[in-house]
Amino acid sequence: MTMTTFITITIMGTRMTDASATAPMRVLDVMRLQAWLSPAFPTGSFAYSHGLETACAEGRLQSATDMRAWIESILRHGAGRTDGILCAHAWRAGTDDAALAKLAQWAGALSCCPERRLESFAQGRAFLEAAAAWGGRDDEASDWPLCVAAGSTCARAGVALDAALAAYLQSFATALVQALQRLGRLGQRGGVALIGSLEGAVLDCAREAARADLEELGGCAFISDIMAMRHATLQTRVFRS
Repeated sequence: MTMTTFITITIMGTRMTDASATAPMRVLDVMRLQAWLSPAFPTGSFAYSHGLETACAEGRLQSATDMRAWIESILRHGAGRTDGILCAHAWRAGTDDAALAKLAQWAGALSCCPERRLESFAQGRAFLEAAAAWGGRDDEASDWPLCVAAGSTCARAGVALDAALAAYLQSFATALVQALQRLGRLGQRGGVALIGSLEGAVLDCAREAARADLEELGGCAFISDIMAMRHATLQTRVFRS
């Protein structure tokens, strides 16, 4: 969904699939991931709830346990898993525009509703525009979702695959937590505790995404998708999704 995290990662020899993923993290890589995935990066993530606004309005998320299970389900079985796989393949595609365009098509086809597609592609365009300050690309031909934009940008900058995936999925989860905070369901300490409790799920999903083929794309977080579809008919809305 979005990019919101601060990380201090030192991944030494953690093999996923690619040889480059075993290289020690450079300080420059950490700095760039912190910049690209921080709340200060202007992707507009604050405007999207990924259907959480509907779930809260319907009373589905009453406790920290409910919220943790909801977000973990999205990571392991829903859009988080799909985004992770697409991000990994975008990293491998690097500068191959044809391959990246196909990945963007996959992302669009897998969006469960127009709001979810807007969430992904609007943030992708905003990410590319902002990342151009680091010498990345910013052109109308690159209409990519956020996961594809982030994966390709990390590859161009030489950021290792495992670090890019872990940081991206951490930012995805953190953005959902921040949406819950803005909806008044969590305070600052509760939000931090929830983010910490999701670390294992984030790392598991990053490892799975690194080795998954495109044929494994797809998810089964159906209730989350239904909440995203129903969001358009909410009488009062704070978020765009």
